[in-house]
Amino acid sequence: MRTSMIASIVCGLIFGAGLVISDMVNPGRVLAFLDVAGSWDPSLAFVMGGALVPSAVAYVIRRRRSAPLLDSRFHVPANTAIDRRLVAGAALFGIGWGLVGFCPGPAIAALSTGRWEAVLFVAAMLVGMSAYRVSWGQRLPNDSAD
Repeated sequence: MRTSMIASIVCGLIFGAGLVISDMVNPGRVLAFLDVAGSWDPSLAFVMGGALVPSAVAYVIRRRRSAPLLDSRFHVPANTAIDRRLVAGAALFGIGWGLVGFCPGPAIAALSTGRWEAVLFVAAMLVGMSAYRVSWGQRLPNDSAD
């Protein structure tokens, strides 16, 4: 197994553990955070704010390096256009998150808790991703000869 793959797995496990520890995998807490007009729970704002610190540090480091430690180049999307598909996808993401309290990352991490809601959400997400791929004939980003 390549070193970069092991590093990716370790980073994913750390990210997932952070989501579980911060309770971002609890749809009730997420929905309470999104309910700014009702019984708002601001605790997740601190989780999101705390995530900005390592992210900002990573961006500073990226600007100073020509390549990451375990790869030959940075894999950053070249497309920066804000178009109709991006806005529609962001709106669909936000609507889904607001309706059920799950988004993809926390839902996958929530599988470790054994909640049936997480299993149902991830199954529906995989069906939706497959339907999109089949209907649009799109290749997934990892399908490219990168």
